[in-house]
Amino acid sequence: MALNATIRKAQLQIADMDRHAYLDQSVTVAQHPSETNERVMVRLLALALNMPPAGDDDGALALAKGLWDADEPDLWQKDLTGSIVHWIDLGQPDDRRMTKAAGRADRVTVYSFAASTPIWWQGVSKKVSRLRNLRVWEIPSAQSQSLTELCQRSMSLQVTAQDGHVWITDGQTTCEVTPILLNADSVNAK
Repeated sequence: MALNATIRKAQLQIADMDRHAYLDQSVTVAQHPSETNERVMVRLLALALNMPPAGDDDGALALAKGLWDADEPDLWQKDLTGSIVHWIDLGQPDDRRMTKAAGRADRVTVYSFAASTPIWWQGVSKKVSRLRNLRVWEIPSAQSQSLTELCQRSMSLQVTAQDGHVWITDGQTTCEVTPILLNADSVNAK
């Protein structure tokens, strides 16, 4: 018998000073039976950090079927023609998946949050170094694990980003996350 997804609802109040994006967003997340609370919260974090500002003509950022369908990312933004503007994966995808995504989308972002991220990155970094539309971020493992304290069936979260730091709070508990850009050299070398 197949297990059902757990439905989580989140009301996000986003204040991203780095991108000048200020939004309120209601999100319904279907948590795959194999998905941890930590991964759900990193998905919400990725959504908040990449939500297009109001008035963006490239379409909305949406949760995709990453765990259910290997041909989809965890989140994506499509324009009105159906072209993929932004492909966002979580975890530690292999170099073939990142290369394929880079060919399908204008931008690709990966958020890795496991303690083994440095080992994974050492193995794939040279293979993806030529992909100019790829950004790979590490969410330090202790920080991503602290996000699970905020995970509920119904959440009201304030997300504030400034100077590369992100604070997520539910009004009682606050978690700070400082994403680390792993491929800064290849992204900045144009």
